Amino acid sequence: MSRVVVVTDSTASLPVEITQARGIRVVPLQVVIGAKVLDEGPEGATPEVVAQALRDFVPVSTSRPAPVLFADLYRGLEAEGVEEIVSIHLSGEMSGTFESAQLAALEVDLPVHVVDSGQVGIATGYAALTAADVLDAGGTGEEAAKAALARGEAATSLFYVDTLEHLRRGGRIGAAAAIFGSALSVKPLLEIKDGKVAPRERVRTASRALARLADLAVEAAGESPVDVCVSHLANADRADELAATLTERLADGLEGREVMCGELGAVLGAHVGPGMVAVCVAPRPTS
Repeated sequence: MSRVVVVTDSTASLPVEITQARGIRVVPLQVVIGAKVLDEGPEGATPEVVAQALRDFVPVSTSRPAPVLFADLYRGLEAEGVEEIVSIHLSGEMSGTFESAQLAALEVDLPVHVVDSGQVGIATGYAALTAADVLDAGGTGEEAAKAALARGEAATSLFYVDTLEHLRRGGRIGAAAAIFGSALSVKPLLEIKDGKVAPRERVRTASRALARLADLAVEAAGESPVDVCVSHLANADRADELAATLTERLADGLEGREVMCGELGAVLGAHVGPGMVAVCVAPRPTS
């Protein structure tokens, strides 16, 4: 067991094989579908299950992990010989998960560096991986936490939804509601800004939304090595199309400009609804 361990939550969207290989521990959030409470993950709440429930108008909500869940994990790691923990989570403006981790950190004896990534989805995952990289290179827990925070701050997360209804219902649209109001005939192009969902542009068609997402992602990538991930909920064809476009446009001879594509996790999917397509551009640390 490593002296310092990285912890994150299930919304970070990291594949199980990666978290196991890197020794990253994952705390699940929960999805409530009707009267059923499920942990996010392949054995519980999956994107497919959530998308179908939303289509069927079954009530869907989400729940943060209780502080005791984090505290139990932290104590378990301490019992295994871990001396320090770096706990990296989705934006505290969007979820109480970060607060739960903070409260749990007060209940244990070993140092816990709790990081608000200011992001959601794979952008938080990239921050956790950066922390693991720093630790693998011999860095301290404090250095890993600072690197994770910087990675989250540098990331650009953009997405469009077929309807604002799911974001509205979950209270996640904030300023977006003021701008888009009831103009549900448009395709809202949104971003994560200061840890919250914020409006970016309005477009009339899904095709135009994909084109703008590609333009904005290429702009965010600039000339630097970046990790790029396209995510979707029940919209694989359009996500694949966007990923192929970005792969072509970013293949300019620079190394380290990879484009991944996959389905969004169940918890985030519950708030955006079927049809959502997103892109995250995360510049890689330079040192």
